[in-house]
Amino acid sequence: MLNESHAFILDFPELTSDIVQLNHDDPTFKADLQQYHQLDYDIRQLEISGSPIDDDNMNDLKLKRVELKDMLYKQLTKHHEQASN
Repeated sequence: MLNESHAFILDFPELTSDIVQLNHDDPTFKADLQQYHQLDYDIRQLEISGSPIDDDNMNDLKLKRVELKDMLYKQLTKHHEQASN
């Protein structure tokens, strides 16, 4: 779906407190999350403007977003498991 927000916190509402805590306490997580949100914003802007880049470049951007989301999710679930113990 075009121009759909992939905001990290919207995709994992059950982990909101973990996201907030990691964003506050872990500078690496915070920087990665900022990069993820900037990339998501950039992709949505390109979609709104009719994707003025070729499909390969757009797919590369979307792949990078997925890779960042996976990396952030792994950090998040690790934190959640440690906090639960």
